[in-house]
Amino acid sequence: MNSHKHEIKGYGDIALFPGTASPKLARKIADYLSKELCERDVILFPNDNLFVKLHSSVRGQDVYVIQTTSRPVQQNLMELLISLQTIRLDSAARITAVLPYLCYGRSDKKDQPRVPITARLVSDMIEVAGADRYMTLDPHAGQVQGFFSIPGDVLTASHIVEDYIRDNLLENLTNPVIMTVDLGFAKKGRNYAEGLDMPVAFIEKRRVANDSKAEALNIIGDVNGRDIIIVDDEVDTGGSIAQAIKLARENGARDIYLAFIHPVFSSNAAVRLSSLDLKEIITTDTVPIPEESKKLFGNRLKICSVAPLLAEVILRAHEGRSVGELFDE
Repeated sequence: MNSHKHEIKGYGDIALFPGTASPKLARKIADYLSKELCERDVILFPNDNLFVKLHSSVRGQDVYVIQTTSRPVQQNLMELLISLQTIRLDSAARITAVLPYLCYGRSDKKDQPRVPITARLVSDMIEVAGADRYMTLDPHAGQVQGFFSIPGDVLTASHIVEDYIRDNLLENLTNPVIMTVDLGFAKKGRNYAEGLDMPVAFIEKRRVANDSKAEALNIIGDVNGRDIIIVDDEVDTGGSIAQAIKLARENGARDIYLAFIHPVFSSNAAVRLSSLDLKEIITTDTVPIPEESKKLFGNRLKICSVAPLLAEVILRAHEGRSVGELFDE
């Protein structure tokens, strides 16, 4: 029996429900799967209340709600929750929340008195709203997957970035080294280094309580006379990247590249990043980058799409096949 033709008994066809936060990514996923996107209305009323309405029934179908939760975070998150409930009330057979970028990932623990664990709250709300499963890419903290009581697929897009570096940069680099902006990303930094057969360096830094700024202290590892690829999971304000570049230059680095998964780009991050001494900036489309920001970077910005990965995982989940095998191939 051809396993690719197998469908889980009790589930109908795949239905792809696009949120308004990442329409281009949803369209790419649909094109990969040769599916149409569900038609729906998402209306923001003058009182800031959201309204979602399906154009046709999804009763008995295997529905995938594709919604990244980047800025405006509260609106995009609320739209996700309302969409999940709308689909649940229409009697879908199974609902999967597809979250290319999951918000509140930094609020994953009580690291000081009288503070919330908002990442846990977000996972609870997604379940209560009606999700049976979830999938997400490179959460800021791995323990976030433990906050969900429903099954899910916590994926990584690092191999997509690695493939781009290997295919487009590697042969032209001089004594390249992978560098992380802090010790918290050290393990993932080593994974990049092993995958690309490079040495690795780390920056030791200090962050003060709720302050979004952190102070870079020193580099652990050799960057003198080497091209550097700074890797991270997301870029928010760009402050840590600016400090990392300054420190690398002071330690004799040559050309500097930046590779990360989620282009969150808060406040004036795009302006700041575009002004930095970076040879190339490699990221993905988990968060849409505004056209005006793309223009600031020009040809230095390279966006690798996660659509084929998410589409393949959706297909495997629908057909009851292993997702782990996808990363072993």
